[in-house]
Amino acid sequence: MVCERDGCSSPIRHLSRNLCVYFCRVMPLPMQMFVQQGPVEPMQVDVQPEGNDSQEDLVYAVENPSLDLEAYAVCYTGLAKVNRLLFVAKHCPPYKTEALRMALAYTLSTYNTQMYQLIHRKLAEAVSNISVLPDAVAGVVHNVPPLDTAWIESTNKKAALKLEKLDTDLKNYKSNSIKESIRRGHDDLGDHYLDQGDLSNALKCYSRSRDYCTSAKHVVNMCLNVIKVSIHLQNWSHVLSYVNKAEATPEISEKESKDNLMIITKLKCAAGLAELATKKYKQAAKYFLQASFDNCDFPDLLSSNNVAMYGGLCALASFDRQELQKNVISSSSFKLFLELEPQLRDIIFMFYESKYASCLKLLDELKDNLLLDMYLAPHINTLYSQIRNRALIQYFSPYVSADMRKMAVSFNTTVPDLEDELMQLILDGQINARIDSHNKILYARDVDQRSSTFEKSLAMGHAFQRRTKALILRAAMLRNNIQVKSPPREGTSGGDTTSPAGSASPSTR
Repeated sequence: MVCERDGCSSPIRHLSRNLCVYFCRVMPLPMQMFVQQGPVEPMQVDVQPEGNDSQEDLVYAVENPSLDLEAYAVCYTGLAKVNRLLFVAKHCPPYKTEALRMALAYTLSTYNTQMYQLIHRKLAEAVSNISVLPDAVAGVVHNVPPLDTAWIESTNKKAALKLEKLDTDLKNYKSNSIKESIRRGHDDLGDHYLDQGDLSNALKCYSRSRDYCTSAKHVVNMCLNVIKVSIHLQNWSHVLSYVNKAEATPEISEKESKDNLMIITKLKCAAGLAELATKKYKQAAKYFLQASFDNCDFPDLLSSNNVAMYGGLCALASFDRQELQKNVISSSSFKLFLELEPQLRDIIFMFYESKYASCLKLLDELKDNLLLDMYLAPHINTLYSQIRNRALIQYFSPYVSADMRKMAVSFNTTVPDLEDELMQLILDGQINARIDSHNKILYARDVDQRSSTFEKSLAMGHAFQRRTKALILRAAMLRNNIQVKSPPREGTSGGDTTSPAGSASPSTR
């Protein structure tokens, strides 16, 4: 039986001529290729990058900010300053042109010509969108500087010459086999790439210096450089990994000099930022609370105000009453950070004093400014929700019953909305209570402490019994030389063999 099509190699031609003709004539070519390919490789799935709430996913606009943009920008340097200004420009229409203009002016002091062109294009678009004048006239009226092509060309030439010089120096260092010089050469190359905005090459250069570190100080410096670039890349697992490497260095953990305290503070803040980005708010709060105010000076990463705000909000959302009092309110070091943010300090004290209406009102006033923070914005809604839930739980905890009308007044909400919130908390097991919807009263469930204690004791006894039997069984197996071999790998002979208790070696009988 032969197919009508010449050279047909259909895998089903041996079944019937009609079926093969259908396969060749009717079935689409891509499907034919798929059928003829035989075994298909597993589908490759693109792994979603860390931090699902990336900045690109955030779509909102802040219309009434009270942020002093100039004072805000002066706290940062390098890419941190540019990225934060771009984030403000993206999410705050009133500050858009001002933020872009400040970012554009700052990039003129770097080698990052690509960023300069990107910001200039965004600034021109922003001005044309808000102006009814033609683009050429609008740029002059709104004081938009023209694209400085001469600066771009000269800066690119300078950057290329500097890169060539640094590369030549590194080759000379390697030919001389001087480890310290090679390490510094890699660091200088990394600094140059970072100034150009080439983060991937900067990370490679900083990582290569690891093989040429001759002291603990060099290892820590390498870790700090990698952490800095990884934060810009938002590679949070990398950040935590290198924080742990730096903290494991003996000189850092043992000595408490001023330099070491500054390094430890920087490591704690970097780890806190990584934990915040991965939504581990309690761990993030613990890291930020360990920062030293006198040694918190790294504008290329965070400002002291950021440490206060990140640490304070994460603590409010995740700490219980005792932890909040011990680790935040009574902390002599973190008090200094809170002095920089008096509104946040008042919020924490009001929350601790159970003045929830005033506390939540102040939090709402802060929200617009917090939504302009590139690291905090993706978590604002979650943090605010957790703070509110914790306030509801603490409010009801000392009572057997509570009038929901009075609770609604205390939390600046309506009774139906409060009822929905309480219902969700009850379903989640965070409040052990029942709602009387008719009388609008929340009743605590009557828990029999005696029976619950007996149940816990019985469960503990059963667990102890199970562990004891397992230990006895293990001891008996070891005594009788009972072994279970692991299954053989592919390409090796043999199989699973288990020695029964009765077939022990003669010496043990």
